[in-house]
Amino acid sequence: MALSKRVLFIFQAIVCVCFFSLTQGNQQFSLRNLPPLQKASTFGAMRPETYDYIVVGGGTAGCPLAATLSLRYKVLLLERGGSPYGNRNVSYMENFHIGLSNMAPDSASQAFISTDGVINARARVLGGGTCINAGFYSRASSSFIQEVGWDEDLVNESFPWVEDKIVQWPKIAPWQAALRDGLLQAGVSPFNGYTYDHVSGTKVGGTIFDETGYRHTAADLLAAGDPNNLRVLLHASVNKIVFNSQRGQLKPRATGVQFTDENGRLHQAFLNNNCDSEIVVSAGAIGSPQLLLLSGIGPKNDLKSHKIPVVLHNKYVGKGMADNPMNSIFIPTKSPPRQSLIETVGITEAGVFIEASSGFGQSPESIHCHHGIMSAEIGQLSTIPPNQRSLEKAQKYAHTKLNLPKEIFHGGFILEKIDGPLSTGHLALIDTDVRNNPAVTFNYFSHPQDLTRCVYGIKTIERILKTNRFSELSANNDGYSMERVLNMSVQANVNLIPKHTNDTESLEQFCRDTVITIWHYHGGCHVGKVVDQQHRVLGVSGVRVVDGSTFSRSPGTNPQATVMMMGRYFGVMILRGRLGRAAGV
Repeated sequence: MALSKRVLFIFQAIVCVCFFSLTQGNQQFSLRNLPPLQKASTFGAMRPETYDYIVVGGGTAGCPLAATLSLRYKVLLLERGGSPYGNRNVSYMENFHIGLSNMAPDSASQAFISTDGVINARARVLGGGTCINAGFYSRASSSFIQEVGWDEDLVNESFPWVEDKIVQWPKIAPWQAALRDGLLQAGVSPFNGYTYDHVSGTKVGGTIFDETGYRHTAADLLAAGDPNNLRVLLHASVNKIVFNSQRGQLKPRATGVQFTDENGRLHQAFLNNNCDSEIVVSAGAIGSPQLLLLSGIGPKNDLKSHKIPVVLHNKYVGKGMADNPMNSIFIPTKSPPRQSLIETVGITEAGVFIEASSGFGQSPESIHCHHGIMSAEIGQLSTIPPNQRSLEKAQKYAHTKLNLPKEIFHGGFILEKIDGPLSTGHLALIDTDVRNNPAVTFNYFSHPQDLTRCVYGIKTIERILKTNRFSELSANNDGYSMERVLNMSVQANVNLIPKHTNDTESLEQFCRDTVITIWHYHGGCHVGKVVDQQHRVLGVSGVRVVDGSTFSRSPGTNPQATVMMMGRYFGVMILRGRLGRAAGV
């Protein structure tokens, strides 16, 4: 008996050593190890095979997750968009605004407008949101990690795994340095220096842009996987998860997925027969609840209204959607500031974050034409009720915009956004085409505490503008009145909500009128309602959800760090669980 225990102990030790070497890696990280990126249409020409894991969505969480799982198991990663490599709108900071404005069907960004009238965007590219965001890297707070119940040791191993590969310290831009100094003079202290940690006060965070302005994305993390085990298909739009619901089974079990390639041809990919094999949905806070609904998991009446066969009734799918509301204040300056995205942040005790951006990059691809709903022309229509807006009025503005005061193009923005938030909404299908956006409602500022915090944020910006640092940036070195910058900012914030111009006495009204997004939407597949603590979908087997749709609040000041870490974290957790079961632990 003692001998058998000793043998078991030695076996367990060997498993742990093997696992450590697999997950930590002994080879130097290099993008040369990226697996081949193939079009989805090549799938039909492949020899039929099954997979241990099928990951739906090659985004912020999906890429590190697939890379980690591939270290031991055969993984198929399905991404609905194209490659970020060779796409200048993705790769270069100077084209940041162009990437978000591009309305082409194959662009990296797919615009959607919430029912609230706020223009938003979801990624449609390998690497997900890390390809279209402002690049800021800041970890979740320790309280967030404790709240979601994750293993803190594994979290503290998973963050550096990401950081060592794609994160750098910024060479702080002048506008970002001005905000840093202004925050400290306005009392948002202490100064915490350069840090990834979420700590109260003012700090400079990390960035996924290198010193040349080149963007590194979650897609780069695929190079940490085993290319022999990892197959990546691009332009693969997953229509639904396929379930085996044979009579006598306790739960419907996922057996594979159905997806469409870039030519519209339908394919099916299947899991192998191992009971641990899974579909992992990492399609983002919009895509994941949408895919569950299309697969027959959700409120049964909603599913029946779209003639979707009900696999499992769950009234919580698509519920609890939220987006961190943001309001920006335009600050005119005596000369055009150099382009900068978010590098500095003020983290206040009131749950308000203060950040900044400035300038536009000029490149051969710079915008020279009207870009539909995402164009600046629409912003100038924001004071007109929606039913009175027209393309003719937008064109009239475009024709006369050369006569606008020069100061409109000289300045930067200070942004305030709400932690959380407490206001929530829902997501619902419009049709059964996965390529189309569902209807999303965020109910911005429906919770009074969010509105109170917004007002606090605006007042904090007012204190910043009164500091010596910002007075020096104004044309006459004496600053600007808050009334003036608020009235300018009413028209600078682009949304489809009718505005109250020249009426900024009510900061509450200003918050409601000028709310925009910073792309931190989350929810729809909450833990305890749609998935369990291990993120397995409740009521079925063989499906997990690993992305921001499981969050009840957005982590940290900016979520990308936590979502990438999350992909690595759950990949390691799944591997540990399988190794432990194999060892009989």
